[in-house]
Amino acid sequence: MLIDHTLESNHAYTAKLAGSIDDFLIAAQQQLYYSAKILAKHYNDTDYLLEEANRLRQQTNSFNSVVIANAQGIVLATSPDTLQIVGKKPNSVGATQALREQKSLISAPYMSVVGNLLVFISHPVYDGTGKYLGYIGGTIYLKEKSILHNLLGEHYHRDGSYLYIVDENRRLLYHPNIKKIGTLVGKNPAIDAVTSGRTGDMRLSNSEGIDMLAGYAHVKTANWGVVAQRPTAAALAGLDHLMLHVLRNTLPLALITVAFIWLFSRLIAKPLWNLAESAKDMESQNTTSHIDKIHCWYFESAQLKNAILMGINLMHGTIGKLKSDVKTDPLTGLNNRRELTSTLEAWTREQRIFSVIALDIDHFKRINDTYGHDIGDHVLQTLAQLMREASRADDVLCRVGGEEFLLLLSNTSLHTAAQVAERLRASVENHPIEPVGHITISLGVAHCPQDGVLRADQVLKQADDLLYQAKNKGRNRVEVAGP
Repeated sequence: MLIDHTLESNHAYTAKLAGSIDDFLIAAQQQLYYSAKILAKHYNDTDYLLEEANRLRQQTNSFNSVVIANAQGIVLATSPDTLQIVGKKPNSVGATQALREQKSLISAPYMSVVGNLLVFISHPVYDGTGKYLGYIGGTIYLKEKSILHNLLGEHYHRDGSYLYIVDENRRLLYHPNIKKIGTLVGKNPAIDAVTSGRTGDMRLSNSEGIDMLAGYAHVKTANWGVVAQRPTAAALAGLDHLMLHVLRNTLPLALITVAFIWLFSRLIAKPLWNLAESAKDMESQNTTSHIDKIHCWYFESAQLKNAILMGINLMHGTIGKLKSDVKTDPLTGLNNRRELTSTLEAWTREQRIFSVIALDIDHFKRINDTYGHDIGDHVLQTLAQLMREASRADDVLCRVGGEEFLLLLSNTSLHTAAQVAERLRASVENHPIEPVGHITISLGVAHCPQDGVLRADQVLKQADDLLYQAKNKGRNRVEVAGP
C-alpha cells in the first residue's frame, strides 16, 4: 500500500509539474506573440525595440535575455545590453532555427558561445501585409535563476527524493546536482517511457543502483519529460514502527478473542464429539438411547443427531424394497422403455397433445459388420447427442431397440414435429462420424390430438409404420402422418 501510494503521489506530482511547465511555456510564447504584434509597427525604431526588449525581460522575469533581430538575422536590440551582439548575426542553434523556420518555436536545449545551457523561445514578426520582418526571442538559462528554475527547484521530500527533467534527446535540463545538467542519461526505463510521450509510474533502479519509486509525466509543449523519484526504503521507513504500534494495540484484544473462540469452540464441538463417539458402536442395541440423551443445543448438531438416529433405525429395521427403477439406457444416456411407458401413461391421464418421431439408423447392421460393435456403439452415442441438440429440455428422448429411437414432443403440432424431424435428419446426414463417415436415418412422424381419436399406443404404431414407409421409399427421409 505504501509503495502504491508513493508511486501514485510521484505520478500526480510530475503530472501537475508538467502541466505547470506547459502553462509557463505557453505563457512565454503568448508574451512573445503580443510583443511581435506591436513591434511590427515600430520595427525601424531602435529605441522602441530596446524599450520593448527591456520590458519583456524585466516585467515577468520569464526570460534571462531577450533578442530582437531583422529578416537577415542581424540583431537590432537586446536586453540586457551586456550581450554586445547588436548589429551582429548570431549563429546559435536557436537563432538559426528561428530564422529558418519563421514560426513560433521552442528550441532544443543547446550550449551558447559563452557556455550557458539554454532554451530559446522565439516568435516571428510580420507586418500588416504578411512580410517577414524578423523574430523576437527569449532565452532561458537552465543553470541560472529563472521562473522555470524556481518552479523546479523545490521538491516536497527531503529523504533522498529528487526531481529531474530531460528533453527528447535524453539530455538533462534540470537536476539537483547542477553538474549533471546538460549531460545525457543512459539506460533508464522511466526516461524511455517519458521520451515516448507516456505518463505513469514504475519501480526501478537509478544510475547508482538504488531501488526507486518513480512517477513521470510528459511536457507536451516542449516534448520534455519530468521524473520524480523517491527511494523505496524511504517510502517503507515507517512500516516497522507502524507494525509494532498495531501489534501493541491489538495484542490484548487478540488474546481475549482467542480465549473466547477457544471456549466457544469447545461448546460447539462437545455434542459433535459425543455423537461421533456414539456412532462408533452403531450395531449396539443401546446406541439409539445413548444418542437420544445427547444434548444438541444448536440447529446443525440437532439435525445431525436426527439424521444419525434415522440411519440407525433404518439399519436396525427392515429395509424396504428399492423403489427406484433404472430409467436410463446405459449406452446412450437416453430414456429406456420403462420411462417411455411411464411418460405416456402420465400424458394420457393429463390428456396432453403430443407428437412422436420414430427413427432408425439406415444400414446399421452393415456398420457393425464392417467396423465392429465398438464403432457401432460410438455411432449410437453420437446419434443420441445429435438428438439432444435438436430437441427441447422437456422433450423425452428414448432408445427402444438396438438402433431404434423415439422422440416424444409435448404440446407440439404435427407440422412442428415434422420440422424437428427434418432438421434432425439433415443434422445427422451432415455430421461426419469417424471412421464410418456420414450416416443417414429414416423417420416417421405421428401426432396424438387432444380429442383422443388415437390412443398413445396407436400413435406409436403409426409412427413406426411411417418409419418403415420411409425405409421402403429409399431411406434418409421423413414420412409424416396424413391429415
